[in-house]
Amino acid sequence: MSVVTLTVSDDEADIRLDRWFRRHYPHLTQGALQKLCRTGQVRVDGRRATAATRLAPGQAVRVPPIPNASRPPPLAVKPLDARQVREINQMVVYRDDHVIVLNKPAGIAVQGGPGITHHIDALLDGLRDSPDDPRPRLVHRIDRDTSGLLLVARTPGVAAKLAAAFRGRDVHKVYWAVVVGRPSPATGIIDQPLTKLGAGAGAISVVAERGDADAVHALSEYEVLDAAGRKLSWLALSPLTGRTHQLRVHCEALGNPILGDPKYGGDIAHVTGFTDKLHLHARRLEIPHPAGGTLMVEADLPPHMRETFRQIGFVAPATAQPRRS
Repeated sequence: MSVVTLTVSDDEADIRLDRWFRRHYPHLTQGALQKLCRTGQVRVDGRRATAATRLAPGQAVRVPPIPNASRPPPLAVKPLDARQVREINQMVVYRDDHVIVLNKPAGIAVQGGPGITHHIDALLDGLRDSPDDPRPRLVHRIDRDTSGLLLVARTPGVAAKLAAAFRGRDVHKVYWAVVVGRPSPATGIIDQPLTKLGAGAGAISVVAERGDADAVHALSEYEVLDAAGRKLSWLALSPLTGRTHQLRVHCEALGNPILGDPKYGGDIAHVTGFTDKLHLHARRLEIPHPAGGTLMVEADLPPHMRETFRQIGFVAPATAQPRRS
């Protein structure tokens, strides 16, 4: 075994050093890598680095001798059947060589967990054009009961670039929601810090007191697009920060919980004559495209929200075709 120097490829742009090692040396543990970094045995362009260092194409990574650690064989992945492949491809609203955008139905989780075996992540192999293609990767998440746009990267390098765009707030998201009551004023910014209570699937977010040790900054824009008197309103919502259940908690804090949201709206969110499904939809997504320019995609409303719009008389504009400018 000897020291080797590897060059970061274009597809590995903005990837963390620990993830780069996981890709090239999957048997190397996180603890072992951190020790190699601390002792200066791993270097990037001749300089010390940490496991969290982000890489750029063309950089040279010094890799010290790494023994072949024994590890359990990878778990066998059950291939998707034709129905599953058809299911995930029916969600596609935009696809190119770099990204795929899905219109996720309400009720399906993005990732697995205790008791969750049917989820988007388990279906991503159905989006590959050939078995030799990299497995597509999720870039972000939306709630299980929220419908709408979900961004998927076709390669790990693209995933890293898009994740950086989300971290840098270079992504603009617009959600549509039907809420109980009518917010006043008709437009505004909800500036309420949040904190989490509990853990795991049962965790919830709540409004926190400013200055609380566990409070995190949370900011959302809203605009009333239409209203049925003071009974129900149609809102456009834009999260300016990305906190768990942010829009749902902020609507509750506004005094106008989202229709069909018992987790944050309780009995108030139940309105007789309307379905109790969550009325929150990721309508529009604008992202810096990995190959340049800006990609804008919109998603049709889910069936339960279309029916509510029909009952109330809300008229949604036609869904715009995806465009890259």
